[in-house]
Amino acid sequence: MEIKDNAFSRQFETTVDGKLITVEYSFQEKKIFLTRINTPEGFSDEEFINELLRTIMANAYERKLKVVPILPKIAAFFRKNPTYKDLLPPGIKI
Repeated sequence: MEIKDNAFSRQFETTVDGKLITVEYSFQEKKIFLTRINTPEGFSDEEFINELLRTIMANAYERKLKVVPILPKIAAFFRKNPTYKDLLPPGIKI
């Protein structure tokens, strides 16, 4: 999956069937706060969203960032994928 990190808009971007899907973020120190997932109306491919989040987690590992899931859907991703829990900052329990 190809993801563009649009630093100006503070979001990761990818397309599916020609439609834009984004995950908004903000940075603070060495943490990335994932704040929102934007999908086209009627989009319901949860496995695509999970793959997008896996790719973002790989990016966080490469950049040595901790991930703070603000959105409940992203927190649920961490619960379902415990291999990524080491990306959570100290003190955050999901």
